[in-house]
Amino acid sequence: MDWLLAALALFNLVSMIMVFSPRAVKRKDVPWAMFGTALLATELAWIWLPLQMFIAWLFTLGGALDSGLGSFAMFVLAVTWPGLAWSIWKSTKAEATVEDALARGLGHSYRSQIPPAALATMRHEIRFRDWRNPLAMRRPDVEVIKHIPYGPGGVRQQLDVYRPRVIPEEGCPVLLQIHGGAWMMGDKGGQALPLMYELASRGWICVAANYRLSPSVGFPTHLHDCKAALCWIRENGSEYGMDTDFVAVTGGSAGGHLSALMGLTGNRRELQPDHPDTDTSIQACIPFYGVYDMLVRENQHPNRKIYERFLRNKVMHETPQENPELWDLASPIAQIHPEVPPFMVVHGTHDSLAVVAEGRTFSHKLRQISRNPVVYLEMPGAEHAWETVHSLRTEHTVDGVHRFLEWVRANAKPAADSAPVEAEPVAEETAEEELVVE
Repeated sequence: MDWLLAALALFNLVSMIMVFSPRAVKRKDVPWAMFGTALLATELAWIWLPLQMFIAWLFTLGGALDSGLGSFAMFVLAVTWPGLAWSIWKSTKAEATVEDALARGLGHSYRSQIPPAALATMRHEIRFRDWRNPLAMRRPDVEVIKHIPYGPGGVRQQLDVYRPRVIPEEGCPVLLQIHGGAWMMGDKGGQALPLMYELASRGWICVAANYRLSPSVGFPTHLHDCKAALCWIRENGSEYGMDTDFVAVTGGSAGGHLSALMGLTGNRRELQPDHPDTDTSIQACIPFYGVYDMLVRENQHPNRKIYERFLRNKVMHETPQENPELWDLASPIAQIHPEVPPFMVVHGTHDSLAVVAEGRTFSHKLRQISRNPVVYLEMPGAEHAWETVHSLRTEHTVDGVHRFLEWVRANAKPAADSAPVEAEPVAEETAEEELVVE
């Protein structure tokens, strides 16, 4: 029993360090190890702390304290508990953090610009029952239609639709969700579920799309697929109850990178070769913890060689020297222009995989150039992918995104009527796919 208690103490010491340690590591393997233990010490600390106490009590009953190792392990374990308690306390500040970010980005009276009907759909308070089960996603008032093909590429070109069971005659505004996974893994059904289910229960339709993955394909194929999913929404969404005049986009990690590019490159024909005349403008963009500069021009990452080596070998398929235009296209920070849609950039201070300097630098550059509002939400103590499970931070983040979207919708112009930018379209082979609904 003493060895089991020592193993628990060691693991908890490592996970507790995640609560306080800066994210400035220079080795490529360390961030993944940090991320692997950090969610327990951050979003799930309120479960992990009492569970540890209970396990330690059981080990004590089994005689773990009869040896010097067991006694020392118990001491170490007890020393780490205040760190987890601090993490829990830190999460209680999320509501004020979100509201402050929205007020700074949209103005302190932004709520008065949201129509009463939209305000009525919002939660007025977060209750424990909203986040007590981190993995409980489904809601009785939301239906999900799965595996709808938007292209001929099989499972990697399918999407899911999350919508209210009762849809108004005028249709529902749309949020397109793009999953993360380092451009090489991930699935439409595994991320942003708290956000999509909550918005769908509040009168939105959320569309989660797959896209083809590296290393089988190189950039910009991922972006082509995301735009093809948007084109499907614009061309077919009304059949599912969507108001296709208002489409926002979000995503986390690699999905944050791709969603930012979606907001910055609307109606560029060369990026939508199969749908050159379809409107791909975006009305609002909410990237979560993305990578925004593939060339690390502002020293956002402590070791730019890590980025370049990984991207060159897995994602880009060309070096910056061979194709600098491609690397610029893949860098949202290089694609900013004055007419970009309203942005809400979301990042955690303790992100192990996409350092917080990415969000700070990108949002700063957006504010310098964009004519539309930019909200930057930096969540203290939050790790990469924190909003993939229910937690106090997650619920307040989701509510903040909802308020941002309703504000933008209330102040939005209609979807762009101008013709897409002229460019030579690239033809790709197409085929029919059977509609699959679950």
